[in-house]
Amino acid sequence: MGMIQKKKVAFYTLGCKVNQYDTQAMLEQFKKNGYEIVDFDEYADIYVINTCTVTNLGDRKSRQMIRKAHKQNTEAIVVAAGCYAQTAPGEIISIPGVKLVIGNKDRSSIVELVEQAQSSSSPINVVDNIMNTTSFENMQIEKYEQHSRAVLKVQEGCNQFCTYCIIPYARGPIRSRNPEDVYEQVKTLVDNGFKEVVLTGIHIASYGKDLEHTDLLELIEDIHNIDGLLRIRLGSLEPTFLTFEVIQRLSKLPKVCPHYHISLQSGSDKTLKRMKRHYTTGQYAKVVDELRGNIPDVAVTTDIMVGFPGETEEEFKETLDFVDRIAFSKIHVFKYSPRRGTPAANFPDQVPAYLKEDRSRELIYRGSKLEEHYMERFLGKTYDVLFEQQSKDSPAFFEGYTGHYIKVLAPCSENIHGEIRPVLLEQIQDEHILGRIQK
Repeated sequence: MGMIQKKKVAFYTLGCKVNQYDTQAMLEQFKKNGYEIVDFDEYADIYVINTCTVTNLGDRKSRQMIRKAHKQNTEAIVVAAGCYAQTAPGEIISIPGVKLVIGNKDRSSIVELVEQAQSSSSPINVVDNIMNTTSFENMQIEKYEQHSRAVLKVQEGCNQFCTYCIIPYARGPIRSRNPEDVYEQVKTLVDNGFKEVVLTGIHIASYGKDLEHTDLLELIEDIHNIDGLLRIRLGSLEPTFLTFEVIQRLSKLPKVCPHYHISLQSGSDKTLKRMKRHYTTGQYAKVVDELRGNIPDVAVTTDIMVGFPGETEEEFKETLDFVDRIAFSKIHVFKYSPRRGTPAANFPDQVPAYLKEDRSRELIYRGSKLEEHYMERFLGKTYDVLFEQQSKDSPAFFEGYTGHYIKVLAPCSENIHGEIRPVLLEQIQDEHILGRIQK
């Protein structure tokens, strides 16, 4: 008797950390059901593309990867999951090769749905109205291949409805993961060797608003007690979450990384108002001052959008000035992209593409100068680095991150994947620091 060939499944993930978590959870379900996981560039029986729709680029890349999968094996079951699948199932199901569209629900049944699709003569679309979903889809994970940090999704959905954003329509209303489930999940990850967890969600600041007697801060304090867990990193936060009391309590938790990603979007109050963001630049600056007053050398990173409809030269200059005033340690810059179905897509005074490009370039340049300036203060000092992998460009080096989220490369002849080592930080190179491991 020859061996029964295992069916092969390959994954491609676009977009955010929440999608990375969802992919890992789906991947583990296939594994438990006896499937073999292969690289996306290889021949597979099933390809799962976890799509993104934050920008037009996300849509386009999602379609490209779907076509690539079909080209690699025209007989394969091609599955589209995630946000683009949720918001435009009709567009996706018309792409040749797509056999299953599942959006942002029913992912915990992906293996059964794929098996249904195998015996169905026409494509299956199980996407329905996400706005009616009220419970968190609890998908456990045990590990991340090749990673030392585990991304842990604790929250789903968003109720903010910023005027530019499609995500509330793609992910539905807020749902929080049961705190006991989170605690057990972190313990499992720590037992499997992970030393750092990144708490993530679509809008994690609203964690617990749909549950009784808990919130994000209590959840953090709860998992802080788990032995063997050395670092807790937080995903993107709204400035309104970081009140004086919250900052005081967070500053007393040594495992919480001194790195806060606080979404800004614009440094102009007029723009923020049109975006329907629920804070002013003054409130934002106060939060950052409070963090810096309580947490030494805290890293403050952010997202900023350029070219939002109606953004004048003066408003853009306000953003530049605000960025300099706050002195972020890293800025993720992206250009406004009109999303069908959002209010801003129909706003007057859409900004031309060449202006978005110019503004993006200028802001990226400012951001890189600030990043370098921030890194300088760490030179000549020793910090703990959690090493994640061998450097692809320089195999004699291992790379990892400090608690402040500074990327560090250090020469090492042994495999230190997943280990925390003290490193003397010596020299800035591009967007990382070269260091020497201290014995």
